[in-house]
This record gives sequence, C-alpha cells and structure tokens, in this order.
Amino acid sequence: MKTSMPFIKSYISILYKQTMPDYTQIILIVPMVMEEMKMITTIGFPLFTMGLVSYLKNMISVACMGRLGRLELAGGALAIGFTNITGYSVLSGLAMGMEPLCSQAFGSRNLHMVNLSLQRTILMLLCASLPIGILWLNLEPIMLKLHQDPEITHIASLYCKYAAPDLIVYCILNPLRIFLRTNGKTWPLMWCTLLSTLLHFPIANILAFTLNLGLQGIALSTIITNLSASAFILGYMFFTHTHESEPMAEQESLGEGWGVLFRLAISSCLAVCSEWWWYELLTLLAGYLHKPYIALATSAIVIQTTSLMYTLPSALSMSISIRVGNELGAGEPGRAHLATLVAIGLAILTSVFGLLGITFGREAWGKVFTNDIEVLELAMAALPIIGICELANCPQTTCSGVLRGSARPSISARINLCSFYLVGTPVAIISAFVWKLGFLGLCYGLLAAQVACLLSILTVIYRTDWEKEASDARQLVGRSSECTYEDQTMECEQGIGFI
Repeated sequence: MKTSMPFIKSYISILYKQTMPDYTQIILIVPMVMEEMKMITTIGFPLFTMGLVSYLKNMISVACMGRLGRLELAGGALAIGFTNITGYSVLSGLAMGMEPLCSQAFGSRNLHMVNLSLQRTILMLLCASLPIGILWLNLEPIMLKLHQDPEITHIASLYCKYAAPDLIVYCILNPLRIFLRTNGKTWPLMWCTLLSTLLHFPIANILAFTLNLGLQGIALSTIITNLSASAFILGYMFFTHTHESEPMAEQESLGEGWGVLFRLAISSCLAVCSEWWWYELLTLLAGYLHKPYIALATSAIVIQTTSLMYTLPSALSMSISIRVGNELGAGEPGRAHLATLVAIGLAILTSVFGLLGITFGREAWGKVFTNDIEVLELAMAALPIIGICELANCPQTTCSGVLRGSARPSISARINLCSFYLVGTPVAIISAFVWKLGFLGLCYGLLAAQVACLLSILTVIYRTDWEKEASDARQLVGRSSECTYEDQTMECEQGIGFI
C-alpha cells in the first residue's frame, strides 16, 4: 500500500499538468465570450427596438385603414401585400449587397470604399425602382385581368399610386440605415427611427381623417415618416462628420467596381425574396382550403405573429453580420469565428423563449386578433407549430447574417430556394391537400423548410475556413487591416454614449 501511494500521487500530478492548459484556455476564453456578448447585444438591442417600432408603424397604418371601413381595409391589405412583394422586398434585398462591403471595409478602415458603396447602392436602387414604380401605377388593370374584385382593386390602386414616391425615399433611407449599422452606429439609428415613427400616428390621423384624404392620406403619411427618418439620419451624419474619406493612393471612381456590388446585391435579393415570398404563397394556398375564410383569417394571424417574432432573430442576424464583417476586414478570423459561436448560442436561447411564449400565450394572443371561435381554435392549434418553427428559424436567420458578413449571400440564396421551394412547398401541399391536414399541413410545410434550411446552413458554417475568409476580405476591401479590436469596442461605446 505504501509503495502504491507515490505512484497514485505521481499519476494525479501528471494528469493535473495535462489538463491544466485546458482550464487555462477556458479561463482566458470566458472574458472574450462575455465581451463578445456585450458587443453583439450593444449592436443588436437598438436593431431589435427598431424592428418593434417598424412593426408598430405598420399596425398603426392597418388600424387606420380599419377605421375607414371594410372596403378600405380590404383594398389597403391588398395594396400592402402587393407593394411588399413587388417593391420593398426587392429593394431591401438589393440594398443588403452593400452590407458585407461596408462592414469589411470599415473593419479594415477603408472608409473610401464604405462611402463609395453607399453612393453606388443608392444609384442602383433608384434605377431598380423605375420598373417597380411603373408596375405600381398599373396595378388596377393587372388585378382586373387576374379577376380580382373591381371595388377592392380600385381602392388598392389608389393606395399604390400615392405610395409610389415612397420608392424614391426608400432607395435613400435603406442604404443609409445599412451604412450606419455596419459602422456600429446602431444607437443613433434607433433614435432617428423612433423619432420619425412617433410622427407617423398624428400625421396619419391628420391626413386620413382631419383632411379627409382617406387611404391616400395613409399612403402619404408613410412617405412623410420615411422622409423624416432620412432627414434625421442625414442630419446626424452631417453634424458628426460620418465618415470623411481618407486619401488613398488609388481611388476608384463612382463608375468603377460595380461588378462585386451587383453580384452581392442579386444574391442578397434572392435570399430575402425567396423567404419573404413563401409566406405570400402560404396565404395563397390557404385560399384553396376548405372554409377558406377561416384559413385566410388564421393565416393573417400567423403572419402577424411570425413578423413580430422575426424582430429578434433579424436583429441578431444584422448584429453578427456586422461583427463578422468587421473582424474579417480587420484580419481577425479567430474573433469572427468566436462571434459566430456566441451569436448562434444566443439564437438558440432566444428561440427557446419564443417557443415557450407562443405556446403558453397562444390563446391570449389569438384573442388580440379575433373573437371568432373557429378561427381562434385553428390559430391555437397552429401557433405551437409556429413556435417549433422558431427553434429552427432563429438560428438559421442568425447564420444567414454570418454568410452576409463574410460576403457569401449566394450560398444563403441557394439554401433558401432549395429549402422553401423544393422541401417546404411539396410538404405543405401534400400535408394540406393530400393528407387532408388543412391549414396545419401548410404550417408543417413551413417547419420542414425551416429545418432543412437550418441543417444546410449549419453545415456550411461548420465547414467554414475562417483564415480563407479573412484573406478573401482583404482582397475584397483592398486594404490591409489598420483597425484593432479596441477600435471596434470604442465604436460600440460611442454608440451607447449617444443616449
């Protein structure tokens, strides 16, 4: 026994020495994880608040339409769906092409490219808005050929005609928002958005009811709200001198280097529109079910629910896109990888809370929208499935931000197209119409699409060569790193200081 004791002590000593580096690494990495969480939440909280504010603005517009009457509400709903599908989704997707360019260029302190990307994107969106505007102005003959109700179509066409100038405003506003958030200035952006949205309710009421402009007044109020947001952002940029370009040995002109922006913009547009349009397909399929009015009413509740729940994963997605782009541009692949892992962990945590909230609060939430017993029962059956969808949606949306930040939106576009249209659509149609599951079958199709999307995108993230991505970022932004981790931390602290 005495001879065995020294051996045991020696073995324990060797084992301790072998495991000591692991403990040391854990001790060193915990502060880095906490710091990364702080940076992501500092960037993400204002973006989350902006999402809620935008949701509130849309609810105000719909509520004002409801006060005008059933016909105005129906026509306004048709117009909003049409403008979202044909206009705002396309312009939003195209604008996201500048996101990896600006975030990586800011990380490498190539401020000239940041400014140039903003100017190019605005010009690109203005060109893209021309055919969209023509389409909006000709809504009535198009809808009549599709055998839509003439009265509802006429009301919807009036809204679109008065909303058409908003395309020009949106072509400026959306790139400005991306410009500020990729530079880490999300707090000023939040305050500018909040101030403009506070004006929306009184402006909408004055134009629609006091001046008796009706639905046209609501369309004009949206233009004024977006115009005021643009003015606030431009005012902030002017008074804070965001950003003055630094002299470079070889500066590109505005007319050069469009190829990369077009490639990123088209891929980003496909990624955004493929998912956005699938929810419109869900509504279309619901109209062919038994008792379509119940299915369509439930579909409206589900879409409103997913829109509200999407604000959090959307904020996480934009935050991690900024962090990954900044770190890759700064030549820090390790920090980009760490930021990705932290963001995915936060996404999983928030998705669990989303599932619990929507499952246990489904009855109270359903009663916010309707008192119809049949619609409420179907909504209560569908919402837990939507909650399970959130378990996949939040991480996959966050991972999409990683791909955007690393200038790989084409991968995200291919995954979305395959997942939603080659997996989700067949499952939805078979479940709803062949297996007679009705509207719940459509929800199972959404679940299948989200799961397929999550598994595919996680595989891509797992196989990412971060050293290669940092090298690609250096080639993309055309300047070696001059931005340190402390510089980026200071940007976040300056954002908080804006409060």
